[in-house]
Amino acid sequence: MAAENSSVTEFILAGLTDQPGLQIPLFFLFLGFYLVTVVGNLGLIMLIGLNSRLHTPMYFFLFNLSLIDFCYSTTITPKMLKNFVSKHNIILHAECMTQLFFFCFFVISESFVLSAMAYDRYVAICRPLVYTVTMSPEVCLLLLLGVYVMGFSGALAHTGSIASLTFCANNIVNHFMCDILPLLELSCTSTYVHELVVFVVVAVDIGMPIITIFISYGLILCSILHIHSAEGKSKAFSTCSSHIIVVCLFFGSGAFMYLKPPSILPLGQGKVSSLFYTIVVPMLNPLIYSLRNKDVKIALRKALGIKIFL
Repeated sequence: MAAENSSVTEFILAGLTDQPGLQIPLFFLFLGFYLVTVVGNLGLIMLIGLNSRLHTPMYFFLFNLSLIDFCYSTTITPKMLKNFVSKHNIILHAECMTQLFFFCFFVISESFVLSAMAYDRYVAICRPLVYTVTMSPEVCLLLLLGVYVMGFSGALAHTGSIASLTFCANNIVNHFMCDILPLLELSCTSTYVHELVVFVVVAVDIGMPIITIFISYGLILCSILHIHSAEGKSKAFSTCSSHIIVVCLFFGSGAFMYLKPPSILPLGQGKVSSLFYTIVVPMLNPLIYSLRNKDVKIALRKALGIKIFL
């Protein structure tokens, strides 16, 4: 519902571009991206679920990463595709707040599940003798519960702050989705407190996982340097390479968007950054883990071999 002191009951999404000639080509481009995202992430979910060899803590978290990627891409992309072929890109206030909530929930959850995966790699490489005890099913479930609790609390803080804003005559959101910064710009009252809430919550939701990841990989690096054989070092690095690539893509684009004031980062550039971590990163994640992970490639070949045989 719209805030009681707001006269706006619906918003108009400006979209990626206002050039009519680009709408249809962009529609097919992002439709292709979305199909690859859906097939890749759901395929990885099914592969992990059906293959008993992949029922380990590492793939438990990868299962949830793929689920989160699928969900938050689905929160954004279908509406954007509809707007490419629609004359009136209208979204109701309640729909806008709902999209914002689920977008924040899945993005924050992804940042914490990536940090849980870094911790898992630390235990596997630095403390292999106690790995099964340290990363027991109970511990994994507690870590996952923490991931989703942080996602829910962060999304609630962001959505509650934005929903309390007062919107007057201007209801054109300069974005392809209901994101925090474009909605802040539409407010006709002071947004200082709301901007402070956004900065603090984002700093926590990005800062805590980044610190966890840095500490984990710092300890991993120290442990790898003490490995004498080149083969052992190569194997240790290979187990982390996929995760490091995904972390750099996700946190790099997210920090570029949210850890700079709007005056420094124009919303036009913000759209590109948002586009990268909402659409491109969820599409690339299953490809990165499939192409660079030996266990996933073996399980995929086995699954495809069974289907071909049948």
